[in-house]
Amino acid sequence: MIELNINNETDKLKAVVLGLANSNGPVPKVEETYDPKSMEHILAGTYPLEEDMVNEMTCFETVLLKYDVTVYRPKLIQNYNQIFTRDIGFVIGDVFVKSNILPEREQELDAIQFIIDSINPSKVVKPPLEVHIEGGDVMLWGNHVFVGTYKGSDYKDYITARTNKEGVAYIKAMFPDKIVKEFDLIKSKLEARDNALHLDCCFQPVGKDKGIIYKRGFREEADYLYLVDLFGKDNLFHVKRNEMYNMNSNVFSIDTNVVVSEQKFTRLNNWLRSKGFIVEEIPYAEIAKQEGLLRCSTLPLIRE
Repeated sequence: MIELNINNETDKLKAVVLGLANSNGPVPKVEETYDPKSMEHILAGTYPLEEDMVNEMTCFETVLLKYDVTVYRPKLIQNYNQIFTRDIGFVIGDVFVKSNILPEREQELDAIQFIIDSINPSKVVKPPLEVHIEGGDVMLWGNHVFVGTYKGSDYKDYITARTNKEGVAYIKAMFPDKIVKEFDLIKSKLEARDNALHLDCCFQPVGKDKGIIYKRGFREEADYLYLVDLFGKDNLFHVKRNEMYNMNSNVFSIDTNVVVSEQKFTRLNNWLRSKGFIVEEIPYAEIAKQEGLLRCSTLPLIRE
């Protein structure tokens, strides 16, 4: 049995589900895209090649194994995108929550069912259909659960809005002992530089008291200031618009002092090292073209 244990984003990682880029399928049609960045690269003829994405994920797995992490992979579905396991489920404490994802993506959840079958069934929950919530919008920090959402009245018109108010209410009801703090995020269907697809596209904690943040990802300045007050301004690395577009906040922590980051994130990686972090740099820029990066590709199951 897998004994789930996830209480924050940075404690020593013991077990994780890492996505797959093999048999990723043909380049999608523009009307099939779920996010503006993929659409941009399809139109430009720069959509990532499967071979390059497989290589990037192999580099990521190599780093995880170097730190003695147990790495699970989904069952392969032919011609299907299975890279972003963060979307399809998440763990809070010792509970696995299955996401109500976009209907076209249901098979992704089926492909990790064999892993879910190794978890105590009483610790696996599936929210009601009206509850929309994806793992990229859920972040644990001690007694806090940070939840990204979109509160616009036009929520249903945005395929880039993935967690609704019912999703926030569900987390509050399921975990009454947690401080559940929601963040209203900026969304765009057309401009990836102004689209915080998930909370981890504009914020993520690192280490014990640091974080990476993009101020303009939040619709309300009060939400941004909440995090500044909680972490302290000097403990936050502020990313710029183009760095947010390149997914600088979507790194991944293997331990409180070990961060996996994209090799081209020079300014961020230098800052992390100046704060005492070991930075494991890998190539991941091709996968980033689908508006997801390192955190998006992982579904952590156990941290110490």
